[in-house]
Amino acid sequence: MIGLVRFLVLGLCLALCGPSFAADPYPTRAVRLIVGFPAGGPTDIVARIMAQSLSERLGQQIIVENRPGAGSNIATQAVITSPPDGYTLLLVSPPHAINATLYKKLPYNFLEDIVPVAGLADGPNVMEVHPSVPAKTVAEFIVYARANPGKISFASAGNGTTIHLSGELFMAMAGVKMLHVPYRGSAPALTDMISGQVHVMFDNVLSSISHLQSGALRPLAVTSRARLETLPDVPTVAETVPGYETGTWWGVGVPKGTPAEIVDKLNREINAVLAEPKIKARFGELGAAPFIVTPAAFAAFLAAETEKWGKAVKFSGASVD
Repeated sequence: MIGLVRFLVLGLCLALCGPSFAADPYPTRAVRLIVGFPAGGPTDIVARIMAQSLSERLGQQIIVENRPGAGSNIATQAVITSPPDGYTLLLVSPPHAINATLYKKLPYNFLEDIVPVAGLADGPNVMEVHPSVPAKTVAEFIVYARANPGKISFASAGNGTTIHLSGELFMAMAGVKMLHVPYRGSAPALTDMISGQVHVMFDNVLSSISHLQSGALRPLAVTSRARLETLPDVPTVAETVPGYETGTWWGVGVPKGTPAEIVDKLNREINAVLAEPKIKARFGELGAAPFIVTPAAFAAFLAAETEKWGKAVKFSGASVD
């Protein structure tokens, strides 16, 4: 009888304790962070800054994997079709909000198929020109552009990116006409900007700051509502073109169906990284700031951004089949 009681007690203990040993705590192996743009661009820079510190906190390597093409749609599709187990993350940025309107047909619904996890950083774009362009202010540039309609080329990181739509919005509001030259990311666009093959770009401060500081490119204005601490002497576009404002941001998402406990853990660890003084300082050097939000707040933000950029896409007339 005593033996039976001991057996039953042991069985009960195993039943109660069993679940805690049923699965190892997440993560137990490397995690992929999929980036929809080439290495060297602003999205890639943000991804790698986060990956290094997040790897240390999670105790597993965060591997940045670049899958450029189709305005980040290739990367998004790869993540959406991955197992929802927390081992495949998506670097989310404005193109994801823009593509919902820009593309006539998409094989997914971003707001439904990607679960928002956390923000990473945000910041303005900068209107910059090659030194061969005679204009040194936005006002002078507008005069120059009106005198040379269609002869000034403006580079972008691709059709429908914030860099592209920032230029389209500028043309509409300033009453000028320029030739749009799309590239597959900021990095190749900057290469041609520096060589003088294209004249103007509304690039992310993050990827252009070193070229502005070296004098390879000349900043005319930032696209934010207020001036930037990193470039305090550079005015805003709105100081010349009232009401003009654009910017960019980055965050992380995972496939629909990812367990809530994994989403919450990633959010806590990412926000902890963003709260580190060294990360804030690093982003500050690049013209950006930490973007700390809950998953729910990030979801609301993405919905609002999708609506805002949808209006901008329709206003510009841009479309991709």
